[in-house]
Parts: sequence; structure tokens; C-alpha cells
Amino acid sequence: MQRRSQERVTRLLDACAEVLDEVGYDALTTREVARRAEVPIGTLYQFFGGKQALCGALAQRNLEEWVRRMGVRFTAAPVGRWSDTAPVVVGEFVVMKRSVPGFGAVDFGDARPGRDHMLDGPAGEENNALVARRLAEFGIRELGLGGGAAVEPVLRVAVEVTDGLLRLAFRADREGDPALIAEAEWLLRSYLSARLP
Repeated sequence: MQRRSQERVTRLLDACAEVLDEVGYDALTTREVARRAEVPIGTLYQFFGGKQALCGALAQRNLEEWVRRMGVRFTAAPVGRWSDTAPVVVGEFVVMKRSVPGFGAVDFGDARPGRDHMLDGPAGEENNALVARRLAEFGIRELGLGGGAAVEPVLRVAVEVTDGLLRLAFRADREGDPALIAEAEWLLRSYLSARLP
């Protein structure tokens, strides 16, 4: 029963990603997602409270996939400093933006300025704060990078600035402006090198 439920959730998230790529967030409907996933609309509402909850679950899946991909890359090429993470952090985001269905529309939350945040966290916590916390946990636990309590606020600033620059890179170019992507990586590496030596 649990496996079947998980399969339905996966089908719903996959269908959501497909529909997002085709019509965008505003035109996405739960009815169309259920139809694509080949489940009754009631099944969708059994797992998700509506469109935003569905897209929030997709954003959470995207975040976990991003962290998983970074883990694979860092296993192959370990790092010793926070600044060494910049090429992988930016690189995996760019690869996912270009290739993962639905990522262009929601990445780790609604990718449009001024929209509600989608990831689950303490009341009022924004998507980028959750991404920064997840990066801090990953860097400290998985990579053995130090920094203690000072890490999360620095990563919060790093995520905000890098996120803004990457959004700009993808705003006019679906594949991302290579010069702006390079600037985002340079900025992240430089900032982390200065703040978390």
C-alpha cells in the first residue's frame, strides 16, 4: 500500500513538472495534473491540498535532488573549503535548470519574483533561507567543512545573491547567459573565500 502511494505521488509530481514546462505555473491546474498522472482528481487531493502544495512538493523534490547530485560530485572530487563548493553548487543548479522537467518554473520554490514561498519550513521562513540551511547541513555533515554557527548567515547571503544573478541569467535565455553564470560562480567563490576562509 505504501509503495503504491509513493508511486502515485511520483506520477503526480512528474505530471506536474510536465505541465509546468508546457503552460507555466499560472495556467497549471490540478485537474490536468491528475489527468496526466492517470489518477482521479480525488487522489491528488488525498496527497496535496492544491496547486501550491503540489508545486511545493515538487520544489522539495528538486532541492533534495540538487543536494544528492552535489553529493555525487563531491564524492568524486572532495573539497577542503567552502569556496571550493562554488563550481558544483552553481553547476548543478544550471544543469537542473536546463534539463529537469519543471525546474525552470519552480526550482526550489516559485521562481517568479514576488510569489509565495513553497518549501516547508518554520512559519514565515523563505525558500532561500531553507536552501541555505540545507547547504550548511550538507557542507558540515557530508563534506566536513567547518564554520559552526557562522556558516548559515553567510550562506543565506550567498544564496540570495547567487539566486538573483542566476535568475537574471535565465530570464532572457532559456539555457542561461554563460557570462552571467560565470559571474555567479565567481561571486559565490569570492564571497565564500572572504567570509568562510
